[in-house]
Amino acid sequence: MTAKVETLQSQTDYKSHTRQRIMGVIFLALAGIIWIYFANDVEPGAITKFGLTPGGSKVLLPDWTFQSAYALNILATISAALGAYQLARGFGQRTNLVLGLVAAMFIFGFLSWAASGGSLNMAGLLRTTLVRAVPITLGALSGLLCERAGVVNIAIEGMMLTGAMVGAIVGSLTNIWIGLVGAVLAGGLLAAVHAVLSIKYKTDQIISGTVINIFATGMTSFISAKFLQNHPELNSSGIFPPVQIPGLVDIPFFGPILFNHNIFVYSTLIFLVVLQFGLFHTRWGLRVRSVGEHPKAADTLGINVFRTRYISVIMGGMMAGFGGAYFTLGSVGRFDEVMTAGRGFIGLAAMIFGNWKPIGSFGAGLLFGFADMLASKLAILGVPIPSEFLLMAPYLATMIVLAGVVGRGQMPAADGTPYEKE
Repeated sequence: MTAKVETLQSQTDYKSHTRQRIMGVIFLALAGIIWIYFANDVEPGAITKFGLTPGGSKVLLPDWTFQSAYALNILATISAALGAYQLARGFGQRTNLVLGLVAAMFIFGFLSWAASGGSLNMAGLLRTTLVRAVPITLGALSGLLCERAGVVNIAIEGMMLTGAMVGAIVGSLTNIWIGLVGAVLAGGLLAAVHAVLSIKYKTDQIISGTVINIFATGMTSFISAKFLQNHPELNSSGIFPPVQIPGLVDIPFFGPILFNHNIFVYSTLIFLVVLQFGLFHTRWGLRVRSVGEHPKAADTLGINVFRTRYISVIMGGMMAGFGGAYFTLGSVGRFDEVMTAGRGFIGLAAMIFGNWKPIGSFGAGLLFGFADMLASKLAILGVPIPSEFLLMAPYLATMIVLAGVVGRGQMPAADGTPYEKE
């Protein structure tokens, strides 16, 4: 027994030292990119200008200007120093925090290089990042509700796509609010199918989710091509207008960024707070997490495992339907084929990156939302990077996260395992 413990300890230490070296190399590589490709590429004496006044703000703030090369060299030096320390001694439990710091400096350096000799509205960039993070965060919360109860749901993409289409059609035929309800119910209906297949019939949950994704893609594409394109009156739902929160919207810099949005942004922030509190500070949350961690023990204590999982999966589907409605009722006002463009899958990556926690998922959603925003913003600045590579940014970020750069998360122990009641 002692030998086995020692072997496990040595394996853990080996993985820890290996990750320490890998992270150190990553920090140094990012520092090298900042210095070689960014700092050495800007014109001597070039100035970067960041705008700090969001659109619609009543309070005008002066632009933030600085010498591009000077700032980039400082960023490269700090990143290199952190990388050298990581290789020599390591930051231990703070490694991911330092990784976030280095990544933030790399992003800031990239933007400083891209805007060198010109200007970039930083406030507008942050506002767009928040908006782009909304569907990704809602997808992450959908997956979190399901997986905290022990059911893997990769059908979020299909549920969001179906919710987007149903929201557009119902909203066009009735009104936008009923369209939103229809989108939520459509996501819940597909989730109920997934729940029955996964919980009652114990179908492989990955296969069940894949089937729903394929069905949703084919069904929505067929309806769009057959009906929506020929009858535009069925595909003109309109969108929810932005709502300014009096007083708060007038706060300099942060006001227009946070308090001038439609209901999808505000609802996402409310869902974050409610789920964070509900999952970790209420009896309901304790039951959901116990079912996802140790369903047999939960059953022994009188918790109905099957009912809890059904409710959680259907709630997750309704969340995905709400997220799908964002694309039609909160963004463009019409449905287009495959318009979710993989945001459901990116939401799953955000959930993993956020370690199956709402607030962490939101942070990951902001990261992916920023990557999603890069293509449109940098194209305006004329950055000498092919547009195809810029469009790949959110998916590259997803692959990097799933490759385990940030370390292994603590997924629920019974996640994906059907429960057999004795």
